[in-house]
Amino acid sequence: MIQSEAGRLARVEAVSDLNRISQATTELNTLVDRLLHPEMALKLTVGGDEGIKRLRHDLRTPMNAIKGYGEMLLEDLDDLNAKHLEADLLGLLEHTDALLKQIDDLATLSDVPPDGDAVVPLAPPDSAAMFANLVQSMAPLAPIDDTGALTGNILVVDDVEANRELLARRLKRDGHQVWTAAGGYSALELMSQYPFDLVLLDLMMPDINGFDVLTRLKQDDVLRDIPVIMISALDEIESVARCIEAGAEDYLPKPFNPILLQARINASLEKNRFRERERHYLEQMEAEKQKYKDLLLSILPQQIVTRLNDGEATIADRHNEVTVLFSDIVGFTEMSAKLPPAQVVYYLNRIFSGFDEIATELGVEKIKTIGDAYMVAAGVPDDRTDHAEVIVEMALRMLSQVEALNMETDYPMHIRIGVHSGPVVAGIIGSHRFLYDVWGDTVNFASRLETTGAPGRLQISEATAKQVEHLFDVSEPIETRIKGKGRVRTYYVIQRKISAD
Repeated sequence: MIQSEAGRLARVEAVSDLNRISQATTELNTLVDRLLHPEMALKLTVGGDEGIKRLRHDLRTPMNAIKGYGEMLLEDLDDLNAKHLEADLLGLLEHTDALLKQIDDLATLSDVPPDGDAVVPLAPPDSAAMFANLVQSMAPLAPIDDTGALTGNILVVDDVEANRELLARRLKRDGHQVWTAAGGYSALELMSQYPFDLVLLDLMMPDINGFDVLTRLKQDDVLRDIPVIMISALDEIESVARCIEAGAEDYLPKPFNPILLQARINASLEKNRFRERERHYLEQMEAEKQKYKDLLLSILPQQIVTRLNDGEATIADRHNEVTVLFSDIVGFTEMSAKLPPAQVVYYLNRIFSGFDEIATELGVEKIKTIGDAYMVAAGVPDDRTDHAEVIVEMALRMLSQVEALNMETDYPMHIRIGVHSGPVVAGIIGSHRFLYDVWGDTVNFASRLETTGAPGRLQISEATAKQVEHLFDVSEPIETRIKGKGRVRTYYVIQRKISAD
């Protein structure tokens, strides 16, 4: 009668939904006919609990379509100008609910004891009072604010087309973007291709059941965080528990209550958004932590950072084989007085940034800069046998770099470099701004060699010369007066030795 009236009024949308309801009732009628056949009764008796579960699932599937499309039609009657159909639709839904209750009662068939008397659970005498108190203590549901409703990309997985379409239409009406999949394998493929905020997953499917899909999903490092709500005609506590243990966010029985469905979808989307925010904050924290590490490593050697992180409060080590380099820009004080401050800083940055690149490339440790002075060392904090050779190589590259820079500027500069090899003490000083530094006679000697050297040249001690003369051409020894040492032999490095081949 409802179909006929909708057709007479030319309500196309109502006719479409009523056709789906009619198709579902036909399927339901066929199932009931099969249920009444004697052979089916025998199968159910032999099948036990599993047979009852399957029966309830099969009966609930078409009834889910009847209830879902019927409820949506009720919501649309005003827009369709067909309010007079409300009573008939309510009657249809009332009978559907009554049949659902009868189907649920079938579960008690498996609980009949041998003497034939059904087990009827007795309610505690105070259960009514407890329920009344519970209802009074719960605040009524606040009206849903459509403007603030959560929306997301939702995947609906169900092998029954009517169920998929029903859920998709209701979700789209709530503002969600919806995709559908007719089976477990197609759902997994879709999830690997598109980002979903939520998955509504049917438990019983022919190709791969929903529980196995959920398990595979949670084992995938990329997809495991997608929230999943299980939907099935089976509402046994065991099935619910297994799904929750496997990682499902929530569980809904079919036919579902639209208000409960919307509430649980909103709750899952809200949890997912909180997880996204948490992931974002963790990424930010990790980025800040990495910045801190990078900054610390730009100040201190990696080995020293590791030791500090391990809890060492005092770090001081003696290294017997170390080569120290000091450099200084000749006449820098006079030049800086003539130039604007920005230009002075620009020149210094160009020079020292280039020195830093050379130090990084050769693996030597930059100790510090003081004004226009630059200090590096090799053999600290990690020992190395080629400490003298690598420092001399760096010094020659530093001289070449300054010469190249002079070709670009109107204010040519020259540096003096002094190098000495010997033992040092190295460690951390300061409690607020850490500094890795080296001390000892070797450091002082290298500094004196720089101050007594010639502009644009590299002066080395006799100890260093003995370790590098096989790789570099050095000058004849020079008698040089060094403060605190008297007259000592020093050498100028000319160039790297030209290979014989």
